[in-house]
Formats: sequence, C-alpha cells, structure tokens
Amino acid sequence: MYDISIQEITKVNWEEAVKLSVHENQKSFVPNMVESLAYAFIKPWDEALDPYVLVENNKIIGAFYISYTPDSEDNYWIGGFQIAKEYQGQGYGKQSLNQIIDFIEKKHPECKIVSLTVEVENVNAIRLYESVGFVNQHRKNSDQQAIYKLIVG
Repeated sequence: MYDISIQEITKVNWEEAVKLSVHENQKSFVPNMVESLAYAFIKPWDEALDPYVLVENNKIIGAFYISYTPDSEDNYWIGGFQIAKEYQGQGYGKQSLNQIIDFIEKKHPECKIVSLTVEVENVNAIRLYESVGFVNQHRKNSDQQAIYKLIVG
C-alpha cells in the first residue's frame, strides 16, 4: 500500500505536473497535462473542472481531473487519469483510482454516480476500471470512447 495523496494543481506544483508523461504508445489515450490545465480553464463540458495530481513521497506520480455539475447526483466524470510511465505496473493505478473515488465521495457527498470514458483499444485501462467496479454502459461518446459508470454512496 502506497501513501498517495491527492493535491490540487496550483501555481506551486504546475511546472512539475506538466512534466508528467506516459509511455509513447499511451499518449493517444489521455490528454497531456497542458491540455488538462487548458480544460480546467475553459471548462468545455460542465460548469466545473478541477485538476489534481497524485503525489507519493513528494513526487508527482499521476494526475486526473474531475469534470462536473456542482450539486448534481450523476454528473461527475473522471478524466485525464494517468500514472507516470516510471510508476506504471506497480499497483499505483488501482490504489489511486480507489482514492479518487473516495475523494469524490467526500468532496461531493451528493454524488451518486461517477463516470468516465476510455478508448476501446485501451485494454489495460478497461481492465483497471472494471476491477474497481466501473461498468461498461455499451454506449459511446462523440469521440467513440466507451462510457463506464460506477454507482457510489
């Protein structure tokens, strides 16, 4: 079990955050950190989009954002979830994802459903999401990504 914390991306840590990268063959699956920060500024999908980093031993090991409609029960989306390439394959992904779900439940107690999308060819991510309880909705978004949902609370 790792000691992973979730921290907002701020003016103090953003430069380290943008250095985060995944393996070359995964780059088409997730936005890079500059794109994620742009999404946080522009909020293209919902009223709110909050970017976070995953930190262990004072090192950024991953990142994600939550796109949501405040006070809704079913419009909370995990996006941009990634573990830095040097930390992959060591259990960080599953533990981080479980912590993200707990974090959403604590920060947004009204939330009943957490959703995410995944590229259909990203079998490792699909396996990870299903292992923590996300269920394929057998629907796709406009980018042809599969939609997964998890009932919480």
